[in-house]
Amino acid sequence: SGKRPDEDIEIKYTGLRPGEKLFEELLTAEEGTVSTSNDRIFRAILNDEDPAQLKPELERLIALKDMDECIAQLQKMIPTYTPNHFGV
Repeated sequence: SGKRPDEDIEIKYTGLRPGEKLFEELLTAEEGTVSTSNDRIFRAILNDEDPAQLKPELERLIALKDMDECIAQLQKMIPTYTPNHFGV
């Protein structure tokens, strides 16, 4: 606080690091949004999944130890999920 960039403190631009994003995707195109009276604010269109069905699926995911089984469970829960792991 109170420092002047490039005078009191060096600013170094390093670019994106592996896995880092420029912006976060809060909604996918499939989920969609609805405009509001403000042209910069949108409202999410939520699916009508039963939250009670989510709990057993999450419990199964937590119990899994194998990465391939975890990925398969995530793909079952989130059809648009595409794995992006690097030998983890």
